[in-house]
Amino acid sequence: MAVEEGAGTVEGVAAHEAAGAAEGLSADELAFRYPVAPGVRLKVRSGPGTQYQLVKVLPLGARVPINCQKPGETISGTYGTTNLWDNIANGQYVSDAYVQTGKDGYVAPRCA
Repeated sequence: MAVEEGAGTVEGVAAHEAAGAAEGLSADELAFRYPVAPGVRLKVRSGPGTQYQLVKVLPLGARVPINCQKPGETISGTYGTTNLWDNIANGQYVSDAYVQTGKDGYVAPRCA
């Protein structure tokens, strides 16, 4: 998976937090968010697979938090092929194949 310049470094996180504080964002809004692949309007599902209900479609240029991750349906996307699904909110999952985390594998705790 490709890495965004400065992402995941102490300096990158500090710069992200400083920029958010300057814009008057809340602590929740300052939580680190990963970019969705360029040009992708990512489908959000109610569970870790395409057989789950479509909850919404994210706009171009979206950035998502990853609360936890769990295995599910294998998907091929912009950043490779994976069975990992990222929980971005209660009951909302996106395939990690379209999220620029900078790693293959888990970047957050496993979902319970």
